[in-house]
Amino acid sequence: MHTFAVKEKDFYLDEKPFKILSGAVHYFRIHPADWRHSLHNLKALGFNTVETYIPWNMHEKIENDFNFREGLDVVKFIQTAQEEGLFVIVRPSPYICAEWELGGLPAWLLQKDCRVRSSDPRYLEYVSRYYQHLFKLLCPLQITNGGPILMMQVENEYGSYGEDKDYLKALAKMMKDNGVDVALFTSDGAWHATLEAGSLVEEGILETGNFGSKATENFENILAFQKEKGVSQPLMCMEFWDGWFNRWGEPIVTRDQDEMVEALEEVVKQASVNLYMFHGGTNFGFMNGCSARGTHDLHQITSYDYGAPLDEQGNPTEGYYKIQAMIHRLFPEIKQEQPWIKESMQVSDIELVDKVSLFEVIDQIADKQTFKYPVSMDKAGQSYGYMLYQTTTKRDIVEEKYRIIDGRDRAQFFLNQELQATQYQEEIGEEILVKQPFETNEVSILMENMGRVNYGAKLLADTQEKGIRTGVMSDIHFVLNWSQYALDFERIGAIEFNHAWKEGVPGFYKYKFELNETLDSNLDLSGFGKGLVFVNGFNIGRFWNKGPIKSLYIPHGLFNLGENEIIIFETEGIYQDKINLVRHKVIE
Repeated sequence: MHTFAVKEKDFYLDEKPFKILSGAVHYFRIHPADWRHSLHNLKALGFNTVETYIPWNMHEKIENDFNFREGLDVVKFIQTAQEEGLFVIVRPSPYICAEWELGGLPAWLLQKDCRVRSSDPRYLEYVSRYYQHLFKLLCPLQITNGGPILMMQVENEYGSYGEDKDYLKALAKMMKDNGVDVALFTSDGAWHATLEAGSLVEEGILETGNFGSKATENFENILAFQKEKGVSQPLMCMEFWDGWFNRWGEPIVTRDQDEMVEALEEVVKQASVNLYMFHGGTNFGFMNGCSARGTHDLHQITSYDYGAPLDEQGNPTEGYYKIQAMIHRLFPEIKQEQPWIKESMQVSDIELVDKVSLFEVIDQIADKQTFKYPVSMDKAGQSYGYMLYQTTTKRDIVEEKYRIIDGRDRAQFFLNQELQATQYQEEIGEEILVKQPFETNEVSILMENMGRVNYGAKLLADTQEKGIRTGVMSDIHFVLNWSQYALDFERIGAIEFNHAWKEGVPGFYKYKFELNETLDSNLDLSGFGKGLVFVNGFNIGRFWNKGPIKSLYIPHGLFNLGENEIIIFETEGIYQDKINLVRHKVIE
């Protein structure tokens, strides 16, 4: 059984100095059929450790309903890493950032009377309940018990959010009370203000830094901070940012790979490192995060490729081989191997077999709730995705103005199932002028939660509550008596396509095809508007013709030998009679 220790100047494995060469692989962003592929490629690079976050909002998406199965089986992921000869760093803090929806916090917390990321005892009660389940699984995997886990994180970049040391101490105590006995650490930006606010060095907890360049300068900052506090700790860059994430409507962010490797070399010559990311993967479902710029939110795309050494599919990039060569040059004694490479497939002209309007099948995919005034998605129990609001109004004048008051993130306003306006973020609240043909008219509003802010001061902003928060006005009065439908895409298989389809409104489009082999692929969506894709019932994420990527990656583990089904939920009325699976992602 191995031993691991954090001493004054170095990490020690089996009582010998040990340089941690780690890479971030998020099990929840990769199909479990590909976990071993990614972990093997990390080991083949010459690295010895894998790091992963743990997203609370996936493991307790519904309050008190804990899920550690299948693609969320973190125990299996860690065991697979150990089988591949890797140690593990776990970051189980309640908040993870990670460009993940609400930074990994469950959305239901927003409906609780508590302040997240603080010493508020009500918040800590929810964390404690979750930790009791989580650490029962993690603690047997610690290196002290013969497992591969070397260290665990207390909180994530807390110095960029708060300075509540009582909160940090409570988390650390909670972890220890639940059986954690490996080294604990925090990670923050490497300048004094964040190190001061986010660290617990006085408690003997390791402080690590997050940065993507200027290693010498950043390590000098950390050493100066240690000297000020009268402690001596080994240096580690817990997040070396080798790339960056991407947002809708913006060009793909790229980094010169020679410059990246040069900056990484500056780190590994002085300290241990964790590549963020090694394999970025995919924001499946509704889990993409969101950046904030003042009142405007910048939602992130489905791909989390990140420009990492492994691409979204998990195959080595140019940067991978450049890092591998640099590691061999600096540490020729480290064993390296050839990485595994997966193939991709192309399937052309998959035909549309059925289509149906959302309005025709709303009762099959959602349960109706009724409210006098419309309530937010969150208050109606819908944390993610879409909600349809409907009411009928009596005509006062033919040409009338409507306004949605306090809504987020995107609204499509229909009168008698005809699209009248689409409003996004700050546009919501502007007048919608419509001509009402009948004495009684149906108003329908499809609201989309496009992803909550995952970083910074807006974690608790009112815009984190999605849907319609205040109401809908006709003329200058609020309209009453609303039916609300929380779209439940786990019921996608219940949709009956023998109902009517109507042009120009949200609808479902079914495609079927046969496969005699299952390889990775990408669905070309350049002929569609906006929506979601389900491959054999699994939500592979959002698409939007704003780009920059106009395709969605499909891992081979989602395909079946024989018959396969793709259902596309499209909200703009833009679709194709045939779709194509292509080998490479489509970038505008």
